[in-house]
Amino acid sequence: MTFSSFVATFFLVLAALLPSGNGPEDSRPISDDAPRWFRGNLHTHSLWSDGNDYPEVIVDWYAQRGYHFLALSDHNTLSQGVRWINIETANQRAEQDGFARYRARFGDHWVETRTQENGTTQVRLKPLGEYRALFERPGQFLLIQSEEISDRFESKPIHLNATNLVEAIGPQGGSNVVDTMTRNLSAVEDQARRLGQSILTHLNHPNFGYAITAEELALVTKENFFEVYNGHPGVQHQGDPTHAGTERMWDIINTLRIAEMKVRPVYGLATDDSHNYFGTGGSSPGRGWIMVRSRFLTPESIIKAIEAGDFYASSGVTLKALEVDKDTGAISIEIETDGTDATYTTRFIGTREGYDATRRPIMGDDGSPLPVTQRYSEQVGEVLATVEGTRASYTTRGDELYIRAEITSSRASANPSFEGQRAQAWTQPVGWNLQIQPR
Repeated sequence: MTFSSFVATFFLVLAALLPSGNGPEDSRPISDDAPRWFRGNLHTHSLWSDGNDYPEVIVDWYAQRGYHFLALSDHNTLSQGVRWINIETANQRAEQDGFARYRARFGDHWVETRTQENGTTQVRLKPLGEYRALFERPGQFLLIQSEEISDRFESKPIHLNATNLVEAIGPQGGSNVVDTMTRNLSAVEDQARRLGQSILTHLNHPNFGYAITAEELALVTKENFFEVYNGHPGVQHQGDPTHAGTERMWDIINTLRIAEMKVRPVYGLATDDSHNYFGTGGSSPGRGWIMVRSRFLTPESIIKAIEAGDFYASSGVTLKALEVDKDTGAISIEIETDGTDATYTTRFIGTREGYDATRRPIMGDDGSPLPVTQRYSEQVGEVLATVEGTRASYTTRGDELYIRAEITSSRASANPSFEGQRAQAWTQPVGWNLQIQPR
């Protein structure tokens, strides 16, 4: 047999072994995968900044507990390049021998150490590019590179998470709270445009240090996402007699935006903001997450779904079904029971056209207005309907500026961040597109 005839015969045999192209294996386009719910946390800290555990151990925790995606968002850094930390320093943060746990889980073949001339032993913190292959599985688990851009104006901390970054972005500063937020958001936008990258930016814990008022966030129209729930016990989620809680802020922001500014509302996320991975004290993991309805488990697909509002936030309640009539804003919900005797209350919340727009500042002891969210009438974010049970729906009357649902379980939170916390879920505001055109 000549060489040319051998080659021809080889390709004939190969063609016979390969699918013909007419069988059932390739009759369905790959892109026909139906959307499904993916669970993820976008706010997580490790030893790369002020967390107290190794990134691989943290990722392993989430991967083993049914999460589908995770973003490690350390302060003003990406987990890239070479970074060593003293083992003693890491153990002091953990208040126990976290290094021994790390080595026992991943083995001496993985863990890298070195001894300095002064006798100090250090461990190398692995970058995302090295450890992601240990965990990522197509359609099952995804790691997304992120950063918490941690800025401030005067004494006010202003932190924004940028999810799916390529390059680290330093704090941009600004002349006031609104300007500082805007400058940091613009820096993220510039990178996304320059690199052709999908990047999601959300405002973290607006009540941390009571740094940001509802009115200020309403003005920053570049920002369309914020944390309505953050699992860190120190972020003043509930507010106090002087400061509005984050859920109250949400309704004020969205009423101002839709009714007065004629721009799209802010969507609400729940996150862990986890720092502590030893016990349940401090800011421990598993308290807050988002459920995203996406066709694919990729950063681009997840971000696209979030930007479309096809997600809900949770601190312990799972929805079996969530349907929204885009033409009317009507909402239909079915709650996934948790196997206990828990009961569920769904409150449909919104603001109607013609609401009482009266507002007043909160005055200090010296009689001057305080730099805090103002007081608004009860018609801003009023309860439009309350439904008991595992099924709830709301049919619009036609004058709602927006509608959202807050679902609360009678069951206490498994790992509460504040006293008396109940498991909850929050859907995104809908119906607003009937009032304004999205920009």
